[in-house]
Amino acid sequence: MEAWKNYQEENKDRFLNELMDLLRIPSVSADSRFNADTERCAEEVAARLREAGADKVEICKTAGHPIVYGEKIMNATWPTVLVYGHYDVQPADPLELWHTPPFEPTIRDGKIYARGSADDKGQFYMHVKAFETMMRTNTMTCNLKFMIEGEEEVGSSNLGTFLRENKERLKSDLVLVSDTSMLSMENPSIEVGLRGLAYMEVEVTGPNRDLHSGVYGGAVANPITVLAKMIASCHDENNHITVQGFYDKVVNLSAEERAEMAKTPWDDAEYAKDLGVESLWGEKGYSSIERTGIRPTLELNGIWGGYTGEGAKTVLPSKAFAKISMRLVPNQNSDEIAALFTKHFETIAPNTVKVKVTAHHGGEPVVTPTDSKAYKAAHRAIETTFGKAPIPTRGGGSIPIVALFEEVLGLKTVLMGFGLDSDALHSPNEHYHVFNYFKGIETIPYFFKYLAE
Repeated sequence: MEAWKNYQEENKDRFLNELMDLLRIPSVSADSRFNADTERCAEEVAARLREAGADKVEICKTAGHPIVYGEKIMNATWPTVLVYGHYDVQPADPLELWHTPPFEPTIRDGKIYARGSADDKGQFYMHVKAFETMMRTNTMTCNLKFMIEGEEEVGSSNLGTFLRENKERLKSDLVLVSDTSMLSMENPSIEVGLRGLAYMEVEVTGPNRDLHSGVYGGAVANPITVLAKMIASCHDENNHITVQGFYDKVVNLSAEERAEMAKTPWDDAEYAKDLGVESLWGEKGYSSIERTGIRPTLELNGIWGGYTGEGAKTVLPSKAFAKISMRLVPNQNSDEIAALFTKHFETIAPNTVKVKVTAHHGGEPVVTPTDSKAYKAAHRAIETTFGKAPIPTRGGGSIPIVALFEEVLGLKTVLMGFGLDSDALHSPNEHYHVFNYFKGIETIPYFFKYLAE
């Protein structure tokens, strides 16, 4: 609509500057040193919602970081959409690999470089500015509720409680989320599935103290060596996961469904080039997009032990640690997989060490419907602004709360993200294209227009 286009063009600089201000706040939920900043970020989000036109804006306390809630209920007969996002961000480490400071947003080559730029501040803030656009141009056609949390990056452990305690307040027709990616701006897409997650930490203990590696080396098992062998054994020569029972409930797609996936525009060579690797790796018998969308994985996220400081210290360490995440597909359950992994790791441990396995957080896989009015509205909105019909894709990441929305609130979710897989999420030099940010603000009002129609 011309009114939207004009308003957005007139306020373009302000929309961008407001996002930059939000990105300057180091709202790292995993690190208690940033608790005050995380609280401050919630306050800023609440202020921006009020300015945009939301009513009943509230910073809701939880046992962890707060949830920001706001709404605009204009007509009881209109559809009601619950917009979900998160203002917390991943830790920025390792800082030395950033080309510019992670919390001093910088625009280079049309990209906003900052922690949280794509995940998820840049994406949820598109909804705030799209809402403002509709309010200022008197073109609202749906009721709108916002729920922006501060613990997505640490498992959303308190959001389930909030949902159960606020079922009436959160009553809506659907959930709209922008925390996912598209194939490209030339080939827009809508994610129709997400993998689940089981996140574990393992501790391997050998001797009761660090030992001199010369005096004791060769006579006592080194926990780091043992741990490395145990982790390596979790995949076989075909890169299948060796945890007993891991694949028992995996839903295998039919040949027809896999043939449809194969039609997705994809170039392995470009993918490898972007990542700076000579060749790709994965489970034998599956393509890259299948490996990252419809197949489960087991990945080592971190490993440490012994002496890692400057210079040399010749020790045989007492302990070694690792963090491991498993991405899950439909019919797999995070608690069941965590239990299978724990049993497997304890079973394969040699008697030269002791093993402790801790499950941190998890979430369930989801597949969203493509025949709903909401999905069709998103499809039509993207087709309107991109001039091309979006391709349905399966996302490799996890948004644990999506399954909980259905379980607790009975609501289906539309995953209408505008990021790109190349945005370096969770990595140094995370970025979000300025074009994508404004494209989202342009597209979202059309979603509400078509949903109402």
